[in-house]
Amino acid sequence: MHFLGAALRGAPGRPDREPVQAAAVSVTPMAVTEIWLVRHGESTANVAAARADAEGADVIEVDHRDADVPLSPLGEEQSRALGQELADRGVDDVPVALWVSPYRRAQQTIGIALEAGGLTEPPKRTDERLRDRELGVLDLLTRQGVRNRYPDEERRRQWLGKYYHRPAGGESWADVMLRLRTVMTDVERIEGTERLLVAAHDAVVMLAMAVCLDLDEHALMAFAAEHTVANASLTRLHRDGPDAPWTLEEFSAVGHLDDDDVTEHSGRKDDARVE
Repeated sequence: MHFLGAALRGAPGRPDREPVQAAAVSVTPMAVTEIWLVRHGESTANVAAARADAEGADVIEVDHRDADVPLSPLGEEQSRALGQELADRGVDDVPVALWVSPYRRAQQTIGIALEAGGLTEPPKRTDERLRDRELGVLDLLTRQGVRNRYPDEERRRQWLGKYYHRPAGGESWADVMLRLRTVMTDVERIEGTERLLVAAHDAVVMLAMAVCLDLDEHALMAFAAEHTVANASLTRLHRDGPDAPWTLEEFSAVGHLDDDDVTEHSGRKDDARVE
């Protein structure tokens, strides 16, 4: 074929022609313009922590390591209600992807929700960067337990503030935001998806919002002093395009839950609000 082509190009009556260049067509790939953040339903550890606080105990008695904590019966009910809400809002009306914390309570929540809403599971990614905040030596301690057993840590926390205080072996809020910034970098690489559904934890919801909105310590702590992330709640962020800023459309929405079924459980050990 190469010899034939060369012969034709030099043959009488077949003048050589310059190759025709196809016009370049600029195609903007579909980008994520919505992030829906879901906190897991009430867990058995949430219940145990509330009970320990009420009893004035130092230690929260749970039967599982943090990654394996399951939902409570109420948490399962909340997840079913969340699933119907996702279906009613048309979560899958546009191309959607699902990113989930590897922790059992988050995996259970979204699994129950999708089944209850009659929704097909979107392309799913389990990402360890979406795990709950790690509290190191303060894990499984009530606020009173921290004061009684680690008074030096309590003093450090009061001095540094929640944003920067890193318990021994644990993470500060700034640490969690750092790993979430890498998550957002990956979000920018997604193609063919308009909506990202994330199932994770209260700290992840709060701090992912802070990363998207570029909140500094003062702004974030002022917001956190007035807002908590309820179990099985929905938080939505939106932007007009890849280079546009994110805006908060809705925070910790629980209209799908009966009033008696709304639980916040914001007291993950040292996570009491700081004024």
